[in-house]
Amino acid sequence: MAYKALAHRSTDDVAVAVSDLKPGEELIIRSLDDGKTHRVKVLEAVPLGHKVALRDLPEGHVVIEYGEKIGRMIQAVKRGGYVHVHNIRTLRWDYGKTPGAKRQTQNAKGKPKVTASQKKGDR
Repeated sequence: MAYKALAHRSTDDVAVAVSDLKPGEELIIRSLDDGKTHRVKVLEAVPLGHKVALRDLPEGHVVIEYGEKIGRMIQAVKRGGYVHVHNIRTLRWDYGKTPGAKRQTQNAKGKPKVTASQKKGDR
């Protein structure tokens, strides 16, 4: 069976289109880690290489892909909807946009580094 979209892990919130997807298409999306499948009806056009939602993603939801947090929804998307830069914000630039979010940089060893403003107490 040829799949039109694939999920990296069965727990991911999104899958990647491996061909252009058209509204109304009924897809069986396979997870690469364990072969489990998701059934999704495409709601809007999703270009090759872009993401389709595997479940409803409310505004503020932290999206999982590759089993990792990749971004936060800035606009709700229904299952089968197109997930891209117009409705998701990468967590790399998320600081200050969400209540309680803090800018966190890393040192060369990948550990959180305290910024100058944090040293002054501006947390």
